[in-house]
Amino acid sequence: MPQSAIANRRAATAARLTSVSRRLTAEHGLAGFTIEQLCDEVGVSRRTFFNYFSSKDEAVLGVDESEEVERLAVAFLALGSRGWPAVLEDLVILAGDMSERLGITRDEHTEFIGALEREPRLLARALGMSREREQQLAELVATREGVPTTDVHVRTTITLFATLMRTSVESLLDDGNADLRAALTTSLAVLRDVLATPAN
Repeated sequence: MPQSAIANRRAATAARLTSVSRRLTAEHGLAGFTIEQLCDEVGVSRRTFFNYFSSKDEAVLGVDESEEVERLAVAFLALGSRGWPAVLEDLVILAGDMSERLGITRDEHTEFIGALEREPRLLARALGMSREREQQLAELVATREGVPTTDVHVRTTITLFATLMRTSVESLLDDGNADLRAALTTSLAVLRDVLATPAN
């Protein structure tokens, strides 16, 4: 079997384990189901589960996206410095690309939020992971633009990007929009419109 087919199969299995674990957590809490029950529903062995995740907590939080983040980093740096407006636009485009490759859908966001609401202790870990990603992005932006991570442009850009991501996910959940890329593009256009509106 070609390497790409193996990688796709592994990604599909990991995604299925995460999806089902989130649904079961939202319905029953982490203590309300066993790894065996999760594996039975997905159609894999307990051993297979542990090839992907070390615990139910890890399954709910999702697959390691480090390869995708690395791909985003390489693409972002390759575009080169073209001014601060381009930084935000590039992050939005690359985040849209990443969401398509990972197959992130409205249902997955809904499942994840349901699991976090049922198990608030996972929320702290999810927020920690989000902060780590923002720090990685800040370092990436600083490297490309040749400034320190403490530069106000870097902090502002990352804050705006995080806001765009949040509003886009909210749009995904509230409006039934199934496309994160489209939601991100719309959010960026709205942000530009707001910033272009002259003050009275």
